[in-house]
Amino acid sequence: MQAVARVKYLRMSPKKMRQVATLIKGRPVEEAMNILNFTPKSAAHHMAKVLKAAAANAMSSVGTAKLKAEDLSVSKVFVDEAPTAKRIQFRSMGRVYRLRKRFCHLTIEVEGEPEPEQVKTRGRRKKKEVVEEDSDETQTKKTTKTTAKSKTAKPKAKKAAKVKAEEKAKDEVIAETKAKTEEAEATVDETAESKKTEDNSDDAADEDKKE
Repeated sequence: MQAVARVKYLRMSPKKMRQVATLIKGRPVEEAMNILNFTPKSAAHHMAKVLKAAAANAMSSVGTAKLKAEDLSVSKVFVDEAPTAKRIQFRSMGRVYRLRKRFCHLTIEVEGEPEPEQVKTRGRRKKKEVVEEDSDETQTKKTTKTTAKSKTAKPKAKKAAKVKAEEKAKDEVIAETKAKTEEAEATVDETAESKKTEDNSDDAADEDKKE
């Protein structure tokens, strides 16, 4: 996989640009960027821009998921001479000096190997896999439903057991109170009968005395 980035008519002489180009040829993109960032020359700034553009072109053409900047390397760097702008500088005694403002064209080529694509399976196999996945999903849904039912049934059973226990306790309390009341009534009746018998005996004794 190769990608190219070009810049034309850079206001820089080809000689100065080639001095920096020799530093990054055949190096990985990350290492080349580090070299350019710490190179104290004006040509390094322009070359770093073009290198970033080449790496971005490579990743956009393939995709960032398959290709990363770490997998790229600088394969070729071309510095071509462009037309020079001729100017003059006036000097003393009517003389003129010739000024040549040189330009250049910069081209950087980057290459890298993207990750291999996964082999696509046929439609039948996919259908089978889909059917198996559906069966697995239905089984998981059933299990989740049963677990949810069991979870909901457990608190219901606990509540029913609590209600039954409370009813039993209430019935026991009512039975105890009934038994106590019956015992109290029986004791009251016995005392009343005993008093009656005593009164009757006293009356009979008084009558005997009078006679």
